[in-house]
Amino acid sequence: MEDKNNIRRLLRDNIASLAPYSTARDDCRVQMDIYLDANENPYPNGVNRYPSPHQTRLKEMLSVLKKIPSENIFLGNGSDEAIDLVFRLFCPPGRSSMVQAVPTYGMYSVAAAINDVRVIDAPLRENFSLDADSLLSKVEHDTKVIFLCSPNNPSGNLLDRDGIIRILDNFDGITVVDEAYIDFTEEESMVSLIGRYPRLIVLQTLSKAWGMAGLRIGLAISDKFTVEVMSRVKYPYNISLLNQAKAEELMRDPLSAYEKAEEIKSERERLATGLAVIDSVVKVYPSDANFLLVQFKDKDMAFDRLMQAGIIVRDRSSAYMCAGCLRITVGTPEENDRVLAVLSDKCASSGCAGSDADSSDGKASDAAMAGRQAGAAERCASCFRRTGETAVSVRVNLDKFRKPRIATGLAFLNHMLEQIGWHGGITLDVICFGDLATDDHHSVEDVAIVLGDCLKEALGNKAGIGRYGFSLPMDEAEATVLLDLGGRIDFLWDVTLHEPKIGDVSAQMFRHFFKSLSEHLCCNLHIKAAGDNDHHIMEGVFKAFARALRMAVRQEHGASPVPSSKGAL
Repeated sequence: MEDKNNIRRLLRDNIASLAPYSTARDDCRVQMDIYLDANENPYPNGVNRYPSPHQTRLKEMLSVLKKIPSENIFLGNGSDEAIDLVFRLFCPPGRSSMVQAVPTYGMYSVAAAINDVRVIDAPLRENFSLDADSLLSKVEHDTKVIFLCSPNNPSGNLLDRDGIIRILDNFDGITVVDEAYIDFTEEESMVSLIGRYPRLIVLQTLSKAWGMAGLRIGLAISDKFTVEVMSRVKYPYNISLLNQAKAEELMRDPLSAYEKAEEIKSERERLATGLAVIDSVVKVYPSDANFLLVQFKDKDMAFDRLMQAGIIVRDRSSAYMCAGCLRITVGTPEENDRVLAVLSDKCASSGCAGSDADSSDGKASDAAMAGRQAGAAERCASCFRRTGETAVSVRVNLDKFRKPRIATGLAFLNHMLEQIGWHGGITLDVICFGDLATDDHHSVEDVAIVLGDCLKEALGNKAGIGRYGFSLPMDEAEATVLLDLGGRIDFLWDVTLHEPKIGDVSAQMFRHFFKSLSEHLCCNLHIKAAGDNDHHIMEGVFKAFARALRMAVRQEHGASPVPSSKGAL
């Protein structure tokens, strides 16, 4: 019986037998002193050499962030290159069809037409949700690929995960899930299913949340074999040297991109609220992306009014089920204020346009102010440290919890750091790019250093904090953590571990981690733990530390400004 997950059988015959273009540098991947193999100009000017066709360093960074091996990542000249490659790999011209859930991103149809592949449209439900059974009924004998956009463009909504899985379980061709806007949702990416479904290809991009549209870098994340074939078929130097270098530079401190994505999500809700109260708006569709699909009573009038004010949006009224709709990208707060002001009846009656779009008294319209509230002061800090071995970014908020964002390239360390966020009840983001090819020492140590610095900065003058505390059982293990944030530094470690490694982290590094953390947080930290299972022991230590931290940083109302009889810490 033929294995339906055997991707090789899905390839076009000419692709399966293709001998790819190769360079001398493909055969010799070590650093040379002199390069005389590629007929380049030998005089240095920064761009006289061809770029790496393998994009190794950029893939290593993305591997950390996406928590998937580099061998599962293909980088293309925008996602459009990956879309085109899907057709070139799996769809014999003139003898294939593809199914797409509509309305959807128009490039799928364009790439299909270029590759002489017949397009079959499978309508989404009236509310733009996915009807998996209806879509599967559209599959024909020559259907090689299904394209799903989630969050969808132009509707903005995520497609049902269970529905996508149903398609994966019942279609024996290639399923492409385009997640260009996944960074604007809190939902899990379909990337987590790559190991389970070799015929799944997930598209992502650095253009949207990462703010690199001008660099044109798209990702295809899939089974190792699929990525290898895509790499053989692509043009050798598809991403320029300058684009690779700039992308690496911008990704060194990814928390700034995360912060901007969070602001866009907040502005998306504010913009939706403001648009919903404008008389000319019929409906604002829910969105998990960085844009809103908005239906107007007269979309031409709304479009013209925005154009006259110097604002361009996308008319999607010709797309299936999108009659009367404009797609409005979420801009900066000031740009969103202008959109709301221009579209509001108050602005329309006063004939405002361009930079004068505010009402005559100098205040934004009521619609423009909808949803905007001043936030209370919170104890936050962001720290970045770069050395020859690592680049570490940490962000904490001691007064607000959000699901931790942890990516260090070490799966077990990720798991442990997540415990600090979950059990500490704090916002914790930790990103580390380290020299893991050497070992884990620098990554573990530098994460501890920056985490300690960041917690110390967030605590500020420590006025009103609990200062102390915590014991915690963990299955058969038990862990005791005593913490004093008073400013003295003392470290005690009484932990018995049985194996040289826990997961992918050297066991000896955990003592070093907490010692470095105590030194940079400037605290007394005493840790004692024992048990039969090293994983449970160390998880107990991290959870106990998180609970101790939660008690110690809690601000006690009515307590003395500084928790010390000396009046100072």
